[in-house]
Amino acid sequence: MKEADINLSSLAKYFSDEAEAYKLIESIRWPNGPVCPHCGVVNRAYHLKNQRTRSGRVSPRSLWKCAECRKQFTVTVGTIFEDSHIPLSKWLQGAFLMSASKNGVAALELQRTLDLSYKAAWFMAHRLRHAMVREPAASFLKGIVESDETYIGGRIKGRGKGPQLDNKTAVVTLVERNGEARSMAVDRVNRDNLATVLQAHVDPSATLMTDQNTVYALPGREFASHQTVDHQRDEYVRGPVHVNTAEGYFSQLKRSIDGTHHHVSRRHLPRYLAEFDLRYNLRKVKDGERMAHMIRQTTGRRLTYREPTGKPKAV
Repeated sequence: MKEADINLSSLAKYFSDEAEAYKLIESIRWPNGPVCPHCGVVNRAYHLKNQRTRSGRVSPRSLWKCAECRKQFTVTVGTIFEDSHIPLSKWLQGAFLMSASKNGVAALELQRTLDLSYKAAWFMAHRLRHAMVREPAASFLKGIVESDETYIGGRIKGRGKGPQLDNKTAVVTLVERNGEARSMAVDRVNRDNLATVLQAHVDPSATLMTDQNTVYALPGREFASHQTVDHQRDEYVRGPVHVNTAEGYFSQLKRSIDGTHHHVSRRHLPRYLAEFDLRYNLRKVKDGERMAHMIRQTTGRRLTYREPTGKPKAV
């Protein structure tokens, strides 16, 4: 099946058949044949058929054995799916739902839809978000790049209507015009933090677009041009100068967090930002292609329950 043809209807047989789910994941992760996760050799493994479970039934798992290192493996080894008791067919459903839904999917919705416990659904969602994190070696943003910041978090009752930034987490988003977005949670919106973010992600030849926030004044000198709009004077657009693209991104992000997730902790916010960045960056492709991209990114991204929760390891 072509990735562009993958949709909820065409995935139906994979949702109900574990063996078919393995075949689909293999076709996405191994387009040139099985890759041994132990020695890295490509297309030198053979399929072990009719493997049986302890109860004597034929296992739906697709098991391979490498002809080079002689070790056995499945397509889940070294990915977020490894050692999971959740069937791979349900992982497929969760991956498609989170890839296709513009507003994201809450753990409670995954719990109801996939018939999982809340703990399993919550962990599945975080594993999938972990796979959505941008590759660290991504190229710099170029051309016209907008930078803006917002604050994510609720209000404290009894504090009145004034600003409550101590209860919120600052988020800085960089958006390349007609390109991708990159969002980062930062401790504080100050000159040093913004300079670090801009230097790490924006090419010096770029034209930087911001509002009149003074923290951009010094970091903005590092780029070919730095243009601003003054929101305090009701100036939002001056020809090509604006940060409306970044503000549109924030609008979708906040609607999704408020309407779907209701609350996102500071600890887990970076994974939610990675999820929204991926959907934004792949907004022009079809849902199936977006899901396939995420599945390819599961390689080398194991995540244990202890990592997202911070719970101590049992001894």
